[in-house]
Amino acid sequence: FCGACERLLPDDAFDEEQRRRRQSIRRCQDCIAAGNELVLMKRGTARDEEDFCSVCQLPLPIAMEESMLQPCCMKRVCNGCILAAHRRGILDKCAFCRTPHPRDDASAVAMIQRRVDKGDAGAMHFLGETYFLGGLGLAKDVPRAIDLFTRAAELGSPDAHLSLGNAYYTADGVEEDKPRGIHHWQQAAMKGHVLGRHDLGIAEQDKANYELAVQHWMISAKMGCEMSLTGIKEMFIDGHATKAQYFDALKGYQDAAGEAKSPQRKEAKRLGM
Repeated sequence: FCGACERLLPDDAFDEEQRRRRQSIRRCQDCIAAGNELVLMKRGTARDEEDFCSVCQLPLPIAMEESMLQPCCMKRVCNGCILAAHRRGILDKCAFCRTPHPRDDASAVAMIQRRVDKGDAGAMHFLGETYFLGGLGLAKDVPRAIDLFTRAAELGSPDAHLSLGNAYYTADGVEEDKPRGIHHWQQAAMKGHVLGRHDLGIAEQDKANYELAVQHWMISAKMGCEMSLTGIKEMFIDGHATKAQYFDALKGYQDAAGEAKSPQRKEAKRLGM
């Protein structure tokens, strides 16, 4: 299998170096010749199935502070549904699975670790973020965080690929390796991760590949990323994007933003949740 186009191909479709690689990073000669761009632009144009609120099933807000990941079940619930649960008297339980909230940081870590031990990729990424930042009473431990991100990415976590991409591209806690960072962003983007797609646009902009940057941002803007829309607007002002591209991205962004709205979310935002 080619890890880019996901086709089952004969051995002669791969050179010797690529045949030795594990499937997730193996590339057939067609994908190498195309620079993977055709595959990148065709895959991941819709948001990942995990990118929807587990209660109301609406697309989650891009801003992370407008939703909460539940440590008991590793489901992300929007603030609107959390507010609705509170108003129904569900104050000390998960709004999705009704598991009682952990009593303290140590209880939360133990809850997450149990899911890690069972091979939960989301829990691995969450615990990795906790070690990366030094939260929930844990000492900051970047090597351990990178190990957890890597394990989660191997299990297919788009969030883990995003975190690894951020770390390697920006040399945040690890030695800089921009190609490695871009590879992880590509994996995240092809799984429908909005910020992974947006970051690929930044990487192309950094290399002055403005046409590719706009193509990536067109996809993420239509998935509701305001930063990508702003990037296309700036490209248009600088002459690197057309008026038609900007208006197409604007319409797509407005449609996506409209799909993510609800009265409960609006009220939660008004209350400062």
